[in-house]
Amino acid sequence: MAVPAQAAGYADPVISLSATHLSGAVGAYGDPAVTVDVEQAGVPAGFLRLRVVSSSNPAVAGAGDVRQERTRSGDRALTVRPRTQGFTDLTLEVTGRGGRTARATLSYAASARVGGAAATRYLTGSSDASAAVDVGRDHVLVAGDESNVLRLYDRSRSGGPVKTWDLGAALGRKKEAGIEAAARVGDTVYWAGSLGNNKDGKGEAERNTVFTTRITGSGAATEVVFGRACKGLREDLTAGDAAHGNRYGFAAGTAAGQTPKQIDGFDVEAMEFAPGSASTAYLGFRAPLAPAVPGGRALVVPVVNVDRVLAQGARAEFGEPIEMDLGGLAVRDIRKNAAGQYLILAGPFAAADDSDPYALYQWDGIPGHAPKKRMDLPTADPGGWEAVVDVPDLRRPGARVQLITDSGAADLYGDGQEAKDLARPEWRKSRAAWFTLR
Repeated sequence: MAVPAQAAGYADPVISLSATHLSGAVGAYGDPAVTVDVEQAGVPAGFLRLRVVSSSNPAVAGAGDVRQERTRSGDRALTVRPRTQGFTDLTLEVTGRGGRTARATLSYAASARVGGAAATRYLTGSSDASAAVDVGRDHVLVAGDESNVLRLYDRSRSGGPVKTWDLGAALGRKKEAGIEAAARVGDTVYWAGSLGNNKDGKGEAERNTVFTTRITGSGAATEVVFGRACKGLREDLTAGDAAHGNRYGFAAGTAAGQTPKQIDGFDVEAMEFAPGSASTAYLGFRAPLAPAVPGGRALVVPVVNVDRVLAQGARAEFGEPIEMDLGGLAVRDIRKNAAGQYLILAGPFAAADDSDPYALYQWDGIPGHAPKKRMDLPTADPGGWEAVVDVPDLRRPGARVQLITDSGAADLYGDGQEAKDLARPEWRKSRAAWFTLR
């Protein structure tokens, strides 16, 4: 076919995407956009036409479900409003002068609608959030238990991390440290692995790690510098328990073949500093319960010299263990504010626990003082509640708190695959949601 004379003078247009894979959610608010850059030599970008020409799965999202907006730079920002859970490939086409065209594909994944969608955001890039530290200006530093990477997110919106820091080399570990807990004092953040065995009951040195990082800046300008690491806290805990008649069964809980997330297991999932202290850290246990029977109390062990443990390599010293009634639930996170008000995220000790009860308790951090239940948490949607971002003024009516899930074992897209095993990191995500305390 002959090419029209007017087309001969025009080059082919070019289309490029800021991301070729994107995750969204049905009914979501503030889902992330993909920026599409369209160019044709000698032609202003405003004269180029961009459209969605096909969808491999219109039931998930079709051409009419893609919204296009012009950016200040002249690019196009595309957002998708999915109809249902699943995957689709969206073919984009730009048409330039002379009828010349170019195409690109956006691979899109939609998770199901969740309760409280208006107060929900998604932190993409990892699905295994396990500890979170507020760094100000609506940003949060998040660790996962499936990697040694710290990720900085804007917690007010859905999307990928602003920055990342891979601490594997600094830790001297090839495997993940299984980070489960974090606590900040000044510009220092203490991070702890689970200290227990892996899910198969095998002891892994990587998980027996506590380390520090130093924080500079705040918000999007936050920077992280690795500090020091300690690799003997589990042995100190076990020796301390043995010296008191194996009161909590730490030796048995860490023995070969013992899985950590059972009622008499051994699994640390929370850490926070005692009131007014920069040296005493409370370790919150997912397992064991005390006693290790249904309805047992949750366990918190004070490490009274955690500063010297990390700075000088000192042996850990412990205060009197704290047993608290959380309605038969265990500690999944502890966080306090500058006023010394604590929130305890309580959840089940079991491994497959997404639909089991979760609750928030208020506490004053003083041993012997009972925590007070503030609210039950919803459990109908995928993911287990795992981290408290920060604690608001608990005396203020209508105070809101943001929580983050570990969604690693969740089937987010209805394909039978666990989120942590998805091939594309852009499709792995944890859910962050605000709750108004009652």
